[in-house]
Amino acid sequence: MSAPRLTRRLVLEAPETVADGAGGFTQGWAVLGTLWAELRAGTGRGARLGGVVPVGRIPWRITVPMAPPGALARPRPDQRLREGARVFRILAVAEADTRGAYLTCYCVEEEPA
Repeated sequence: MSAPRLTRRLVLEAPETVADGAGGFTQGWAVLGTLWAELRAGTGRGARLGGVVPVGRIPWRITVPMAPPGALARPRPDQRLREGARVFRILAVAEADTRGAYLTCYCVEEEPA
């Protein structure tokens, strides 16, 4: 494996529960840090939502530097990566190479809120 080109700056975010001031809670996102990454689009899949509206879903493989298990800089499946308005939900994380220098995050891009 050749070294990935880490040319994209992504923000790693983790879910957090925030009080809404009315006795309830809302889902928020806490910034954990910034990671340099390489993004590679996977193969797109077409689907139909309710059999009527075509929906496309493209998986992404995002390579980032290795971080030890438990470190804040190590992405996890309950987190997401953000690049401006683009949000990539992390589905799984695996070592990208035998040297242990990089991680691959398997993600899907979410629609902007």
